[in-house]
Amino acid sequence: MSAVQRHAVVAGAGIGGLTAAVALHRHGWRVTVCERAAGPTAVGAGIVLAPNALRAFGTIGFDITRAAGRTVPAAMGLRRPDGRWLSRADTAALAARFGGPPLALHRSALADALAAALPATAIRYGVAVTSVDDADGSPVVRTDAGDLDGADLVIAADGIHSPLRRQYFPDHPGLHHSGETAWRTVLPAAASGTATATAETWGRGERFGVVPLADGRIYLYATAVVPAGYRPADVRTELLRRYGTWHDPIPALLERIDPAAVLQHDLYDLAAPLPRFHRGRLAWLGDAAHAMTPNLGQGGCQAVEDAAVLGHLLAGAGAGDVPAALAAYSAARCARTDAIRVRARRAGRVAAVTHPLAVAVRDLAVRATPAGAAGRAMAALFDGFTLPDGTDTVPVGTRTR
Repeated sequence: MSAVQRHAVVAGAGIGGLTAAVALHRHGWRVTVCERAAGPTAVGAGIVLAPNALRAFGTIGFDITRAAGRTVPAAMGLRRPDGRWLSRADTAALAARFGGPPLALHRSALADALAAALPATAIRYGVAVTSVDDADGSPVVRTDAGDLDGADLVIAADGIHSPLRRQYFPDHPGLHHSGETAWRTVLPAAASGTATATAETWGRGERFGVVPLADGRIYLYATAVVPAGYRPADVRTELLRRYGTWHDPIPALLERIDPAAVLQHDLYDLAAPLPRFHRGRLAWLGDAAHAMTPNLGQGGCQAVEDAAVLGHLLAGAGAGDVPAALAAYSAARCARTDAIRVRARRAGRVAAVTHPLAVAVRDLAVRATPAGAAGRAMAALFDGFTLPDGTDTVPVGTRTR
């Protein structure tokens, strides 16, 4: 390790950027996180941390269950609008197979826990990174609050619309619209439980998700096939029109929503993979590197994996070793993340079909899928994370085969 403390500048205080900052900080780096938002916010939605993300957190010694709790629903799966299950998995069985169950929590709870693991002065709110000059030599980080010189490493965790991706990959085709929009909100905990399972319900070009969070709140999301930019005048009326006659507890949950707390975003992914995730001393991470649709619930999980791999490869790297470490990061991450991006896009196309015959065929195919095949598909996601040298840390439980 270099006698002079190495310095990393992270553009973006999302889940990936904060995880990378924590990983580097625990390996002795000084970190500066620049975040364009004026401060931390409780506004947001839920995130489901799959076993692969929890395992990645384990490699950096970060246990999110201490902050979020470990309450998990008894089952998870897919349903039809009439309530019939298309597929269902027992959470205890998933935990036995993969070393622990998925953990659902509010994004702000995760962000707060990660921020608390950093020095108080590490995060600079209200500071947006606009560009990085001389990434191959001595990077100069340009921000709207002035320049930052002397960084040994710059991490572009600046989101799906990444300015740094556009700067260094000007010929990349950019984003691809999936054809869907999504609404998201989090409900307060109810006096009596209204959701005991994590379920996504598939209709004709419409989906509705119910995810109990570890703290007792309930994360709701819905998607619909609509043109990009579609925004209803009254979100409550829109959601009730689309989903108000679906199975319980959806109607009751919709009655509880606060329209002002409902987020709506059109769903995009990268139109094509980036050729690499690094340039000199600059690395891309999370949505900035491999934006994907949320159909597999892996967007945030892959950002956590990115951060764990970066921290591992840079742990013992001196300042002069950073470019080689980032090249190894690209080699370790590009293939896995792009395979998941493509798989998520395909899954979304299947889920979003609108023709009645296509819907019937889709539902029949899901119901007829053998448990073994479904298990192998999950294993490709949940067991797919390892560090480049093949080491692995299981954060909770003990995996069995």
